[in-house]
Amino acid sequence: MSLKPADKITLTIHDIAFGGEGVGRVDEFVVFVPFVIVGETVEAEITEVKKNFARAKLLRVSVPSPDRVAPECRYFTQCGGCQYQHMAYAAQLQIKHKQVADLFERVGKISREVVAPVLPCPAPYGYRNRIMIRSQWNGPAKKLVIGYIRADNNFVEDIEECKIAEPALNEQIKQVRANPPPKGGIKVVLRVQPEGWEVPRDSFFQNNFFLLPKLVETVSGFLRDGGAKHLVDLYCGVGFFGIEAAGVVESFVGVESDQLAIKAARQNAYARKIRNGEFIAAQVEDILPELLQKFSPEKTAVILDPPRKGCWPETLELLRRTKPAQVIYVSCHPATMARDLNILCGDGVFNLARVQPLDMFPQTQHVECVADLRAGLSLAKPPEIVSTE
Repeated sequence: MSLKPADKITLTIHDIAFGGEGVGRVDEFVVFVPFVIVGETVEAEITEVKKNFARAKLLRVSVPSPDRVAPECRYFTQCGGCQYQHMAYAAQLQIKHKQVADLFERVGKISREVVAPVLPCPAPYGYRNRIMIRSQWNGPAKKLVIGYIRADNNFVEDIEECKIAEPALNEQIKQVRANPPPKGGIKVVLRVQPEGWEVPRDSFFQNNFFLLPKLVETVSGFLRDGGAKHLVDLYCGVGFFGIEAAGVVESFVGVESDQLAIKAARQNAYARKIRNGEFIAAQVEDILPELLQKFSPEKTAVILDPPRKGCWPETLELLRRTKPAQVIYVSCHPATMARDLNILCGDGVFNLARVQPLDMFPQTQHVECVADLRAGLSLAKPPEIVSTE
């Protein structure tokens, strides 16, 4: 069958790809359709045809899944912020677990058995403490629109509220709309300041306060199980992981290129009377060799919390060469994480003990993962995986 744009098709969904689109087939030709669930039969309209696949927009769900629910947001399917509001929350968790396990198996060449069930968020809505909205001039409507990039194009969907944002941010959205930017093309970052933490306006902090205790518990638990005496916290931001895990090790050092974040990290440590660590403003690639010479590798753990693009190849190669006892890798992008873990675990230099996904981003395609790697260790019995209770 030769597909072309505007063709109407009927297909059954057999998988959800990483990114949130459903996967169906027409005569063995793959078609991606958003806002669907595995097992559903849907009617769709082809929007794009490539050599090996096509994309389509959902027209109607002929046979719905029992997991289909009514989305809470009136902008869902138009706004590009969420992909899964049409799914029951338990189904979202199952899909994310499968996607992470599939990625690790395909990209990382790592057994899916090490991937634990996804830890759920206690607040599947109203959890985001930081959002970025945009302004854009809508020519045909002759007005300035304020909101998120749409799901189907690069225009801005005008919004009055965001169901996954904390209530305080929805109040801030009202203020922005009441006092709009002077023109289109302006990005506005709205944030709820984390209580007790100094965070500069443009510095990173985890976006979900509700699941943050479980993230700390996971990282600290992995570190405690590894038994390292020293910790090197790379891409440390305002010092969050180093400070929270300070009691598990004898000493630690945090590294971050953002000088304002390092200044804040020092203030955060001082406010908590943390005296066994230091923070250094530097590029990770420049300072890491010196730090790994300072501490004995067999007594040192490294936390990696890189940007979404993952680690520099030089950083991964240096870790392979120096072999600290443990590497704890934290990432909100499982694909780049799987790629980097494949490099770290090559030739048995490191072994992956377990991966704990956490649903820091309910209703969306994103998921946070924490991986526990041990240097040259044969794990006959992997350490206990964090409970989902």
